This record gives sequence, structure tokens and C-alpha cells, in this order.
Amino acid sequence: MISIRRFITLFILLTTLTGCSVFRDSSTGAYFEDDGPPTGGPDPASVANAQPRQEPLSRTGNAPYEVYGVRYVPVREVPVGHVEIGEASWYGRKFHGRTTSSGEVYDMFAMTGAHKTLPLPSYLQVRNLANDREVVIRVNDRGPFLGGRILDLSYMAAQKLGVVETGTAQVQIKVVDSVKRGQAPVQAIALDNPEAVFFLQVGSFRLASNADRLKSDLDQAGVVGIRIVPVRIGQNLYYRVQVGPVRGAAKVRSQRGLVMNVTGMEPKVVRECC
Repeated sequence: MISIRRFITLFILLTTLTGCSVFRDSSTGAYFEDDGPPTGGPDPASVANAQPRQEPLSRTGNAPYEVYGVRYVPVREVPVGHVEIGEASWYGRKFHGRTTSSGEVYDMFAMTGAHKTLPLPSYLQVRNLANDREVVIRVNDRGPFLGGRILDLSYMAAQKLGVVETGTAQVQIKVVDSVKRGQAPVQAIALDNPEAVFFLQVGSFRLASNADRLKSDLDQAGVVGIRIVPVRIGQNLYYRVQVGPVRGAAKVRSQRGLVMNVTGMEPKVVRECC
């Protein structure tokens, strides 16, 4: 029979262990204690989103696998536009420099992430539903395997989304298409029309205060022609931050460069009908 003293000691030990942060080894699914943020590192504002491009599947990480008795079968083709909503976590310094499931080295300062079944590599637009921040990441790893989470973010991606402080967050992820080699984006083709008027959509927010904050940042950077457009979608009101009107491809590229210097993200070009 276990003594009261031994029971209390065991209880304290288990409580201490479960209170620690953990990190997982992507090759085995194992988790380790005391992962966390680094000391130092680049300014998140200076780190750009992952740039989607067409790539071959990784030589490793795309075959069926099993972790903790659960079998996973990764898909072989990117389901463009596929959306998931769920909890995201992040992993940091303890995994930095280790090998990911795709065979690449994990860089906690890169815009990457881990998903259990999406192709390696693939690209995701990730939105933090608590603050409407958005980033684009490149999926090059497998996980997470705890708590029903749908996504593990690199430290840098988590920092830009505001997830480092909270540890986890409810997110929406959307698979982003990549432009095939030799194929011009539809957006670029439309810019050739000299009569067309465009706006650069920099962000879309549920909170007006977030839109105001972005507008202020753009103002201070010397971006002109900023407007906030309220748009109702279903039961929700969104505040879209746009720059314009802009005519011609050269002007669009110039303004797009200014915006990216502020946000680190490429704005969406939207057409003005008149």
C-alpha cells in the first residue's frame, strides 16, 4: 500500500511536470519540458511572410505515420481554399536547429509551421481569431499531437500573431495557392488596363481600434490615400484598411512596396468599379 507521504510526493511531482511547457520531437512525436521563447532575435516587424511558390513534395514526411497509437495519412495534393478552425500552439528554442519531418532544419525565426496531414511543403494563411492578425506560413513539419490542436507555429509566426504570450489561440487556417512557374497572376494581368482603378487592401479587422492602429502606422510611414471601409459580411462587421485609389501597374508596385515595409505582408489588390 502506498504511504500518504509517497502519495503526496508523487502528486506534487506530477503537478509540477504537467505545469511545465512542453515541446515535441517531430520524428517521434515525443514531448520535452521547458520549451520557450529565445533571448533576442530579429524584430518581428522585419520578418516577411512566407512567399508561396510551387515546390515538389518533400522526400520525407509525406508517407502515412503513427504517433501515440494514432495513424495519420497525409494528403498528396494541396486542397486549395481548404479551411480549418481550431487551436494553435507554438514551439521554440528547444527545437531550434533540429530536423523537421520534411528533413529541413527547424528555424524558430522563420515563418513556418506544423500540420498533421497537409502536404510538406504547403502554404497557409493563418488568422488569430482573438485579434484578427494574419500571417502566411510554410508548413514543413508534422504536429501538433497534443490536445486536439490543429497547428503548431514557429516562434516567429506565433510572435507576429500574438500567440507567444497566450501559449495557444483559436485560429483559422486557409490553404494558399501558389503561382505555377511561367504563369502570370490574374492580378498582374488586370493591372495592365490603364483605365482600371485599384485599392491595396492592407488588412481587415473585426475591431475598429485595430484598423485605426494600422492606419496610424501607415500614416507615420508616409503612405497616402488611406481609408477605412466598413463592410458587413453576414452578421459580422469588418473594417477594411485600404490604400488608393491607384492607377497603373507601376504605381501599384510602388505603393505595395511601401505597405510591405510597414506590415511585412503583401496587400491584396482590389478593383474599384468606377
